[in-house]
Amino acid sequence: MSNPKIVVAYSGGLDTSVMVRWLMDRWNADIITATGDLGQKKELLGVREKALATGATKAFVVDARQEFLEKFVFPALKAGALYERAYPMATAIGRPLLARILVDIARQEGATMVAHGCTGKGNDQVRFEVSVAALAPDLRVLAPLREWEFRSREEEIEYARANGIQVAATVKSPYSIDENLWGVAIECGVLEDPEVEAPEDAYQITVSPERAPDTPVTIEIEFENF
Repeated sequence: MSNPKIVVAYSGGLDTSVMVRWLMDRWNADIITATGDLGQKKELLGVREKALATGATKAFVVDARQEFLEKFVFPALKAGALYERAYPMATAIGRPLLARILVDIARQEGATMVAHGCTGKGNDQVRFEVSVAALAPDLRVLAPLREWEFRSREEEIEYARANGIQVAATVKSPYSIDENLWGVAIECGVLEDPEVEAPEDAYQITVSPERAPDTPVTIEIEFENF
């Protein structure tokens, strides 16, 4: 009897990298990774090779930038969609598209299960699971972060080190970073404490106010009809 197939929504970060090995051991399964290219940069560098080196039997990277821009970013821009009226929902609007990519690859590869790396405390788990349920209610959705034995990112980092899994996160810089064409979200570590100022290494596409230039720069953006 062949091993079950699980398609993992794979970013190449700490959580999903550990997930690949953890699911292999827990389910004795063939792991197939699905990565959606929504315009992130660092995360895509060697992501396919990294997934295969971690134990995945197949690794797919799907270029979804054009679809993300036209069908998700532009409608959100036209609607003035802001989370708590403060910042663009860059991560949130990308989740349904990533879930569809996950389902497409599961269908293509004959998988019966899909897995995501969302925690049990945020809205991302809902976005992934509702989207999968709407598109493919027969697929079982696994959420390892809600059930595995690791109690902190430090323990995940130790697991990765013990199993030869290459990850960018360290105990001193344990951030979880989600980047796409519409923005960047950074969390974990000291950022979980609202009373602590963000350290220098947490900034990704901006800098701290102290390091910002004193002279402002004006940028003009034009939009053309397709």
